[in-house]
Amino acid sequence: MSDLHIWAGLLVGWVLYAMFLTGTVSYFKEEISQWMRPEVPHRIALPDAATVAERVTAELTTRAAGSPQWSFSLPDARKPEVDAFWRKPGVTGGRRSFESATFDPDTGHAVAARATGGGEFFYRFHFQFHYMPVLWGRWLAGVCAMFMLVAIVSGVITHKKIFTDFFTFRWGKGQRSWLDAHNVLSVLGLPFHLMITYTGLVTLAALYMPFAEQTAFKTPAERRALTEQTSAFLQPRTPSGQSAPLASVGDMVRQAQARWGAEGPSRVTIANAGDQVARVAVTRGDDGRVSISPQYMLFEGSTGRLLEVRDRVGPAAETRGVMYALHIGRFSDGATRWLYFIVSLAGTAMVGTGLVMWTVKRRARLPDPQRPHLGFRLVERLNIAAIAGLSIAMAGMLWANRLLPTDLAQRAAWEIHVFFIVWAATLAWALLRPARRAWIELLWAATAVLALLPLLSWVTTGRHLLASLEAGDGVFAGMDLTLWALAALHAVLALRTMRHQARLPRARPAARAAAEAAASPATPSGEALATEGGR
Repeated sequence: MSDLHIWAGLLVGWVLYAMFLTGTVSYFKEEISQWMRPEVPHRIALPDAATVAERVTAELTTRAAGSPQWSFSLPDARKPEVDAFWRKPGVTGGRRSFESATFDPDTGHAVAARATGGGEFFYRFHFQFHYMPVLWGRWLAGVCAMFMLVAIVSGVITHKKIFTDFFTFRWGKGQRSWLDAHNVLSVLGLPFHLMITYTGLVTLAALYMPFAEQTAFKTPAERRALTEQTSAFLQPRTPSGQSAPLASVGDMVRQAQARWGAEGPSRVTIANAGDQVARVAVTRGDDGRVSISPQYMLFEGSTGRLLEVRDRVGPAAETRGVMYALHIGRFSDGATRWLYFIVSLAGTAMVGTGLVMWTVKRRARLPDPQRPHLGFRLVERLNIAAIAGLSIAMAGMLWANRLLPTDLAQRAAWEIHVFFIVWAATLAWALLRPARRAWIELLWAATAVLALLPLLSWVTTGRHLLASLEAGDGVFAGMDLTLWALAALHAVLALRTMRHQARLPRARPAARAAAEAAASPATPSGEALATEGGR
């Protein structure tokens, strides 16, 4: 079980670390997206959702004329703008094609803001990665999550003194300290880590194990019934060819508000607008519900007549909805979301300390710890790039958001390109520099880019911390304070690495003699190959 725990964690540990960290920040993806569009003003009060629905519907009538399907969100405290998408008429390249835009809820017109992937990129990256087909990315994420689940279960079996380990931490004891830190971080959030890993697999269970679904639901009607249990997304019907104007969408939203409360409706989906067979679905939001099972009200588009109310689904679909909701945490208020963030950050540290601990333990077993073999050096450098490098890459994307020209073609894509370019540069740095120096230099670089980012935002947007606090802008103020807190964390790690003096066992006589005989004048010194334990 110990070997299983070690190798299940190591073989995909670098990918798991990236999945955990980007997933952690995704709990605030809406706030990150707002920060990355500084042209959008801070709102203290939100307009009535029914009025917003009327404005956006009128805008889409012109902008998306001929589209068989429209869908747009309704403003809330975390996302005050309206995000809309619509299907392009016809089929392009054998696949459906969509367009999207962000609208001002006060006017109904498109928002003039910079193009950005926002926090949505981090959310998508943590379970489907990038630069590969979506299905490949989700399969890779599923394999890694399964490895994580195996590592968690085998770790629980391995640690017989699991509760004692929670209260034990020996500072400054090298390998023992890394093991204590790994144990504390693991036990601290064990229920959360187990839940988040298992529910992550459940969310894509139909992709990984489609056999039962394919066997049980064969006819189109059966598949439609399955879709209705798991999604409120309204598919367009075959048009009748008889034109008919849409009834008041605002009145439909008001009926939903009367049923679910003023902040209950979260999305409006319209199919076949302008046709006699038009349908409008007003979907209930996930806030305050520990389930994402679909709840919606379906209206006849031409008359506004209520056709159906779906308030519940079957027990299997509801179980899935609860597990999915527990994973993404959309039901949570601010305090609960911060708890998700902190415990998930501890899970990220758990994976990171496990990776570092492997190299610390293996170095002590090498014939000559000062001259490790190629495989050990490769793992050591990958650790540096995966842990310190990822912090720099994520901050680099936020720097790109502020520095790239707002009229740059494919600007959102270039923000993502910068993320990967910076990450690749940190890997190159880790490969070219001695391990201990690479840790120190990249940790200080992460400290600098995180600490200076609020200042860059102030210079480029004019929005600084004091002004945000005076205006009651929690998004900008929270981002600045969080970035400085993360910068302080990286600074502490850099200082600890600088002050640490590695204690290496002496090489075995036979191994030392062989190493000295094979060494060349260009061989790096033992000090240059200092251990990763200084991390």
